[in-house]
Amino acid sequence: MHPIATAVSVAHFIKDQIINGLRKSGLSSLFNTHEHRITNLTSPVSRDDLTCVAFEYSIVENMNPAEPREDNESKDDEANRLLPSSTDDDEAAFDARDKILIGDLESASVDFVPPFSWKKLWLFTGPGFLMSIAFLDPGNLEGDLQSGAIAGYSLLWLLMWATIMGLLIQLLSARIGVATGRNLAELCREEYPNWARLVLWFMAEVALIGADIQEVIGSAIAIQILSHGVLPLWAGVVITASDCFIFLFLENYGVRKLEAVFAVLIATMALSFAWMFGDTQPSGKELLLGILVPRLSSKTIRQAVGVVGCVIMPHNVFLHSALVQSRSVDPNNKGQVQEALNYYSIESSIALLISFMINLFVTTIFAKGFYGTDQANRIGLVNAGQYLQDKYGGGFLPILYIWGIGLLAAGQSSTITGTYAGQFIMGGFLNLRLKKWLRALITRSCAIVPTIIVALLFNTSEASLDILNEWLNVLQSIQIPFALIPLLTLVSKEQVMGVFRIGPVVERLAWTVAALVIVINGYLLLDFFVSEVRGLLVGFLVCTGTAAYVAFIVYLITRGDALPSTWFSIELSKRFAYNSN
Repeated sequence: MHPIATAVSVAHFIKDQIINGLRKSGLSSLFNTHEHRITNLTSPVSRDDLTCVAFEYSIVENMNPAEPREDNESKDDEANRLLPSSTDDDEAAFDARDKILIGDLESASVDFVPPFSWKKLWLFTGPGFLMSIAFLDPGNLEGDLQSGAIAGYSLLWLLMWATIMGLLIQLLSARIGVATGRNLAELCREEYPNWARLVLWFMAEVALIGADIQEVIGSAIAIQILSHGVLPLWAGVVITASDCFIFLFLENYGVRKLEAVFAVLIATMALSFAWMFGDTQPSGKELLLGILVPRLSSKTIRQAVGVVGCVIMPHNVFLHSALVQSRSVDPNNKGQVQEALNYYSIESSIALLISFMINLFVTTIFAKGFYGTDQANRIGLVNAGQYLQDKYGGGFLPILYIWGIGLLAAGQSSTITGTYAGQFIMGGFLNLRLKKWLRALITRSCAIVPTIIVALLFNTSEASLDILNEWLNVLQSIQIPFALIPLLTLVSKEQVMGVFRIGPVVERLAWTVAALVIVINGYLLLDFFVSEVRGLLVGFLVCTGTAAYVAFIVYLITRGDALPSTWFSIELSKRFAYNSN
């Protein structure tokens, strides 16, 4: 018999013996508490797992059924001794006690998918909206306003399709989290050798720090606007850093409370920018033409690249695969997994539709006010509020402060989700077993310290902050392949996903989207380095770094036959076979 089949048979036998032993020994509460862990013993197991389970089984067999159990406390102690918490071995995204129970999901049969329920949709609603905040961070808002000011309404169609591409990637991220019960960082830790795992972790942390700097500075700009310039940029950065402690405070009250706070922040953004949309009254005809008719010119190519490049945030891919585990879903129950995927697909689509509308509001507001004007090429996140105030004046509530409120909501919500993502990335790649407050403090410090330094160095002029933003966009663009390639590699593997691996059509579509995003960001990098890099030594260092960068991407793609079997790969394999003969 094959060794794996033997191991699974042994696991089945041990599982049945443990269940019978627990029942005979009068520990029915122990069985009920740990039923899902005992049942999961039939999943692929290692030698260490079998040794541990066999040891537990031997303890149960030697227990005296007639021995009285004095109280519930002794039973709990016995349970903890026999079946230790999984957090002793691996870092879990969510503890079992923190997960949200989904009605009768626990009693569903293995293959049965219940009909649609509004109540269940509501219970599954949350992770998609937290994920959508990355589409609304201050960096994206700056891309929106510059796109509207320079390109007018002409790139709205690209914004729509870029959001759809982002939805596809995020649905795959949710799929891998639900089907495996592990987040992408944890799976990368198991899939790749140590050196590659550490490189991927470093790249993910760098991308997170780059995004966090943009988000914190955006929030600090909003604080500066709302304080009427009394608080300088660095003070706003320090205030924003306190969101780490706000996050920890909210997390103690449960996942739903935290999701409710994010819902309020998203609603604040939507109301603020919708109010501005109503005040400025952009052209409805131009808006529809911009969405339905693709237009692109040489003058707007850079803004087009920025629109597409902003939709894929590397840390967000890792984040969504962890957030979906906040609901209690058994990865070994096909019916539960499929039902969860159905609800998450609906919820994520609604969340990104709302984020698209908010981005649409911002783009059309600045298209109406500044397209074709002298200020179009000078407008940025720092001076956008003042330009709006000069253009549209005051009123009952001055547009400058409405902009500040929306920007503050975007900055605060995105920095808190950045803290969340940092915990999952560090915990998943490094398998750290730290207290939540310590882990959040470490991940927040990794981003806040460089942010304060950057705020002090670049808070000299609007131009310096624009240069900083360009460098940060480049920094995040570099990291995109190191989130997309592992995701598409793992979600296509039957050994990882089982029956929930994606089909060939979705696989080819996903790789096409990934290639498009990588190529577009590659163009942004090339354009940036051609215009900014000066000197022979710097040029040599850039070329050396680029060679190492491309080599690592090739390694990730070729390892484990990541690419789908297209005609090109088939022809390539034939040629290699012919040459070897």
